[in-house]
Parts: sequence; C-alpha cells; structure tokens
Amino acid sequence: MQPVLRHALTLSTLAVLALLSGCATAPDHGASGSLRAQPQEAAQTAAVPPAPAAAPELPKLNPALIDHATAKAQDDLNPDQPAVDFQAPEAQKDLWMRIRAAMQLEELTGPRVQKWEEFYAKRPEYVGRMTERGGRYLFHIVQEVEKRGLPMELALLPFIESAFNPESQSHAKAVGMWQFMSATGKDFSLKQNLFRDDRRNVLASTRAALDYLAQLGKRYGGDWQLALAAYNWGLGNVDRAIKRLDREGKERSYANLRMPNETADYLPKLQAVKNLVLRPQDFGVQLPDLANHPYFLSVQIEGDIDVELAARLAGLSVERFRQFNPQMNKPIILAAATPQLLLPYDNAAQFVQALEAHQGQKASWTALQLPKTMKPAEAAKWAGMSEAELREINLIPPRMTIKAGSTLLVPRTAKRDHDVSEHLAETAALALAPDAPARRAIKVTVRKGDTLASVARRNGVTVAQLAEWNQLSLTARVKPGAKLTSYVPNRPAAKLASGKKAGAKAVAAKSGKTVKAAVKASTRRAKTS
Repeated sequence: MQPVLRHALTLSTLAVLALLSGCATAPDHGASGSLRAQPQEAAQTAAVPPAPAAAPELPKLNPALIDHATAKAQDDLNPDQPAVDFQAPEAQKDLWMRIRAAMQLEELTGPRVQKWEEFYAKRPEYVGRMTERGGRYLFHIVQEVEKRGLPMELALLPFIESAFNPESQSHAKAVGMWQFMSATGKDFSLKQNLFRDDRRNVLASTRAALDYLAQLGKRYGGDWQLALAAYNWGLGNVDRAIKRLDREGKERSYANLRMPNETADYLPKLQAVKNLVLRPQDFGVQLPDLANHPYFLSVQIEGDIDVELAARLAGLSVERFRQFNPQMNKPIILAAATPQLLLPYDNAAQFVQALEAHQGQKASWTALQLPKTMKPAEAAKWAGMSEAELREINLIPPRMTIKAGSTLLVPRTAKRDHDVSEHLAETAALALAPDAPARRAIKVTVRKGDTLASVARRNGVTVAQLAEWNQLSLTARVKPGAKLTSYVPNRPAAKLASGKKAGAKAVAAKSGKTVKAAVKASTRRAKTS
C-alpha cells in the first residue's frame, strides 16, 4: 500500500477523492442470455500479466505545494467529511479482517470446491499476483458492497472473473474486472466508443456490477446462490431452469439446477477463493498487507492530455498509469469525457505539481469528423498525416473505405489546436465499408424491344445504376441501336482469358467450330451486345 500520511489531509471541493466515482446503472440481464461469457480458467490464467515493472522514482515534492496538491481531493462517498486522516486508527486496520468479518453466504463443500482449492494451492505465484493486484481496488469495492448491504463475498468475484485485471478480455470479448459483454455494458450506461471503454473503468464497472447483483438478490428473495448463477449464466437461463424444476416438482435451488459446467463451477470457485482469504496458510500463500484506506485519489484535468505525458508527470510508467486508468482507448485523454485521473496518493500530488509547472503542448492529438466518404489515402492527405499513421492510430484495416461522419484522431496543428468537444467525445464513431470492387466501363447496344430494365438485367446491374451512369430517369425510354455506358467488375487478365477459353471450348463442342473461331465469335458478340 501507499506510505501512510503523517497528518490528516485538508480537502477542498474542487476535485474528488476517487473511492468509487463514476455513474452507472444496473445492466439489463436480458431474457435469453448471460451477462457476459465467463472466460475459461486456463485462458484466464494465461492472460494474467506479470507483476508490473517498477515505476520511475518520484522526485522529491516541494513541501510548500503538498497542501495545494492534496487540496484537490474530496471523498465522494463521504462528501460532508472535511478530511481524510490516513493515520486514524480506523485507517490502520487490516482490510482482510474487515472482509472476513462481513462474510455471510452459506458455506459450500464437495468435490467441485475441493477441485478449485487444489487449483489455487498449486499456483501460489498466480494467487500472489492476483491478490497483489486486487489490493489496489479492494478497499473501494468493499466500500460499495457495504453501502448496498450486500454479502462481502461479492467483493471477491473479480478474483474469479478476471483475476482483478481491469484490462482482461475473454475469448467471447467480455471485458474488464467484472467481464461485461459489449451489449450488456451499453445497457448499463458503460460508455464504449473510440476514446474509452467504461467496462474497463474500475469504478464505473464496479458500481454497475454491484447494482446488478443487488437487483438479482432481491429478485431471488435473498437466495444468493440463484442470484450468482444468474449473474454468471444469465437471468433468462436461470428463470427457465427454475420453471423446469417447478414442472418436475423439485425444490428451487442452485443444487437442483440443470446448468452448464461453467455455472456449476462458479459458486464452488468463489467458495475456494473465500477459503483462501479466510485461511491463506492452508494454501501456502501469504496475502499482501492491506490497510483500511483508499489506495488512490482522483485528480481533475482541465484540458486534453496525452497518456504518455500524464504518466510522466505523475512519475509513473505508462503501464503502471494504465493500471489505474485502463478505460482509455487512444493515446490521448479527453477532459470532456474523462475529467478525472486515478493515481496513487504520492503520484497524485506529484502530478498536480508537475502539471502546473509544465510548459508547452499537453496534447498531440485532436479529433475531426470526415466531411465525406474517403479512402484512407485521401483521408490521410486531408488530415495532414501519412496513410500508415492514420491507419495505425485509428485502427483502420486494409481494403476499407472510411464513411462520411466518421471521427478520426489527427495530429494537432497551429490551426487545429482545440480540445475535443463533449458531444464528439460522447458520440465518436468510426464507420468503415469494404472497398467497392474496381470496375471498368463498357458500351452496350440497346436491342429492339429493350427497356432500361432489360438492358440493366442483361448486364447484371440495377436500373438505378444504369440510369445514373447515363444521366437518365428511371422511366426513360431507350431506342434500339443507342449506346449506353455500363460498368462491370475488373477481373484479372488470367481469369478473363481462362473464362473466354472455357466458354469458347463449350461453343466449339456444340457448333463444330475450332476453339480459335469460337473465341473470335464471342469477342464480336461482346463488342456489339
């Protein structure tokens, strides 16, 4: 944990101590699917990153500016309290003891629990990494669990969802510490756009997940086993399984549910983690010391700033900075969308001091909306950057066209030095379409009795296309012998020649002509059709 402060911090109302700020509503479970796909344990274990590299050493803070720096913090869970005293006896308590004392779920036993106990016991390094990582966020989750009056075991769910990795992504594209799928995240007001993904936002996703769990607890009358099964498997699936039990005359219980193995393992896995927290010595692990106070603060920013610069000003590596602010999708932080950064206490004070002393540009990028549909090369020229850079920063794959109205991240210039607006920060989207196949123009001859529709049909195009290419109305009459322009897809020369030859062979076989003569006849027909 962070060094304990020697005195209470005097706080102003200018900014916020980020305990668990960020507004989110409960996710809509949906009637037919699970909240999110639970990653397989093997894949989850492989995805656990190694311990982060040591952060750059913090420069010595100017004592005269310490109070100024820490004045930009306020406890949003306790806004009426004038100070946060990290030396208070309550702050010095063991957070693990607080967690153990508030556990209340019914104990599970059996082969599945034993299987997961053995899993964790055989992987002390993995357990050590995830408990150390969890230590950054647990105080804030515990605060939110207690505020809702929920069982404290729910604070341990990120251990089995993501190993407390806020950047975790499952094979099914579930994201974040609480593993939200995209659609469910949107239902929960977890913003996902070009610039941020709030499923990775530690604070917003925690509030969303716990709000949802609170609703499930009420829905199932306090049966937390059924509530947790619904959280993992989906409300609709659990409701249908319960109706099946009713038809069969069986008791409504987790044990009686017919469910997939993943859900059958979900509660036993949570029980194994609970046992690990209650009796770490039985698993051969030592839990990291956790004090009962916040691990990080939030600091306001008043303008856009590059991620790399923000990390440097805070005295953190970019990797370490992203552990506290993992929701950023781009190399720039938009003040209109993310007005607060989460930072450990000492780093927050350092950041405020260094930011105020910083001279020069804070953001290298801004955002613009494309005025018309363009190919990437054309858009790059319009934006004043190389095509390779445009593709890389905006994640544009090959053979794609960028649609009009798309938002692109572009370099700032003297004439284009503005922060991204709140509207654009909230609505930014990139719309792509596959490149249209290259076409070549041909002349087609109108035959006796032809209409625009029959000519279009014969040439494999629509009436609208043919009318547009020839500047005609959709109901225009065409005269026999008139020449109309049509476009056909380009084909590689080898394929074209091969196709002509194959067709000529078929004609030759029927007519008795030589292949050479059949090819010539086919060419003449194409020119006069």
